[in-house]
Amino acid sequence: MILAKVKGNVVATMKHPSYKGHKILIVQPIDDFGNNKGDSFLAQDAVQAGPGDVVLVAREGNTARQLLGTADDPFHAVILAIVDKVTT
Repeated sequence: MILAKVKGNVVATMKHPSYKGHKILIVQPIDDFGNNKGDSFLAQDAVQAGPGDVVLVAREGNTARQLLGTADDPFHAVILAIVDKVTT
C-alpha cells in the first residue's frame, strides 16, 4: 500500500475499452508527514477520490484487476481508500 495525495484528473478521449467508466487520477506518493516521496503515477479510482485527497493506493496489477476488471485488463494501480487522518 502506498500513501499518496491526488494531484488531478486525467482525461482521455481515446482509451483501451476496459478503461471506459473508470476515473483515472494522478497520484503523488507522500510520507507520513505529507512530503513528496518518489514520482507521481496514474491510478484508477475505486472510491470517488478527488484532487487534494490523501489516499491509499495498491500499485500491483493483480489487485487492481481483481477489483476493477478481468485478468486480461491492463490495470496497474488502484485507489482503495480515502485517508481521514495519519498519525505517527
